[in-house]
Amino acid sequence: MSSTAPAVRERSRVRTLLGNFGFQIIAALVLGVALGWVALAMGPVDAGTDAESPNWLTSTLDTVGSSFVTLLRAIVPPLIFAAIVASVANLQNVANGARLAWRTLLWFAITALISVVIGIGLGLVLQPGNHTTISLDDAREPGRTGSWTDFLDGLIPGNPLGLGASTTAADDGSLSTSVSFNVLQIVVIAIVVGIAVLRTGSKAQPFLTFVRSALAVIQKVLWWVIRLAPLGTLGLVGNAVASYGWDSLASLGRFAIAVYVGLALVLFVVYPVILRANGLGVARWFRGAWPAIQLAFVSRSSIGTLPVTQRVTERNLGVPSEYASFAVPLAATTKMDGCASIYPAISAIFVAQIFGIDLSVLDYVLIAFVSVVGSAATAGLTGAIVMLTLTLSTLGLPLAGVGLLLAIDPILDMGRTAVNVAGQTLVPTIVAKRECILDRAQYDTAQAEDLFTDDEPATEQASTRDPEPAAAR
Repeated sequence: MSSTAPAVRERSRVRTLLGNFGFQIIAALVLGVALGWVALAMGPVDAGTDAESPNWLTSTLDTVGSSFVTLLRAIVPPLIFAAIVASVANLQNVANGARLAWRTLLWFAITALISVVIGIGLGLVLQPGNHTTISLDDAREPGRTGSWTDFLDGLIPGNPLGLGASTTAADDGSLSTSVSFNVLQIVVIAIVVGIAVLRTGSKAQPFLTFVRSALAVIQKVLWWVIRLAPLGTLGLVGNAVASYGWDSLASLGRFAIAVYVGLALVLFVVYPVILRANGLGVARWFRGAWPAIQLAFVSRSSIGTLPVTQRVTERNLGVPSEYASFAVPLAATTKMDGCASIYPAISAIFVAQIFGIDLSVLDYVLIAFVSVVGSAATAGLTGAIVMLTLTLSTLGLPLAGVGLLLAIDPILDMGRTAVNVAGQTLVPTIVAKRECILDRAQYDTAQAEDLFTDDEPATEQASTRDPEPAAAR
């Protein structure tokens, strides 16, 4: 009996470790890198013409990873609509709802301004455009650009579902049409419907009851999809290694270093300082937000990560769902410290340096202005390339410079998206803390596994709100 007891305890610890979500993600990352290097070593398959096709392992990893992101993106529209309609209806029970919205936007701007200043500083110190072996022959204008009118285009829904379609022509003349959704338009539609529910009164109660029931069902489906995150991580990381490797970093090494140093400063210095200044534990925030940050890194999609981002913000960081359901989807379209601040600032300086164009103090001010305001202006067309083209066009720099950076964009996009999502969890947490609606007990104790616990009825939730009085802020 005494000899078997330690063995039983050891097996129990192993089972607990293997069942831990965080361990599964880390194991998937390691295995994905290993499989990616194997696929990279196998090389492409000769298709019998001048073209080459990915080998079977690369194709498998790509299918697994892209399928997981597709599942996450598929659940985004119904999740956002149901969550925001329910949250707007519940905001009547939350004091100062309008102030919450304005403070959220204010903190978006504050963190964006800090990030772009860091980007400008790194661009001037490291001078990536003056230390590169890249040729100007690779310069070409992008197929999609950003403009200051994109905000209106993205804000006004073209249909009740916020859907859009685009048609592209292949080299052989064939046409393909893809359907996508505009998150900002869905947010606008949901807010309008939520306000209409409030104004309609008792007659809208059956509809509101249906929406709340639908939200519970959607969250259960989300629970199942998130459980597939380790498998999706394996495919996404493996495909990234197999598809891009590190060869393309050679000619743009200093530029890539500048971008990643900037991203690291924002994630590991600026955000912790803001947390400490607001009386919140840094390690506890990282522990709570990490599932979303690591998924954003491997998926390279803020929208695809949005369901996980919202869930960790509510479950792990203690932000009330009534507020998080509004703030997180809005942040996913407009809060991009990586794509809209660090990257455009360094890239604009890089393009100016490589084309031999001197920037004035006014130009640096314009870079900061575009980073703070431009992410909202391009909310209908989110993405680093869109923000970069908006920045370059505002400064009068050659848009052809964008083509110089496309070779390593996927590698940089991993870090950019991780910082984007980190900021999307940080701001609602800070605002909730300053407004005394943050559940400190949940913030201080939640683990990654709390993502998978069932939702408790509102009447049974033991809410431990921040006791700090408003006068002390």
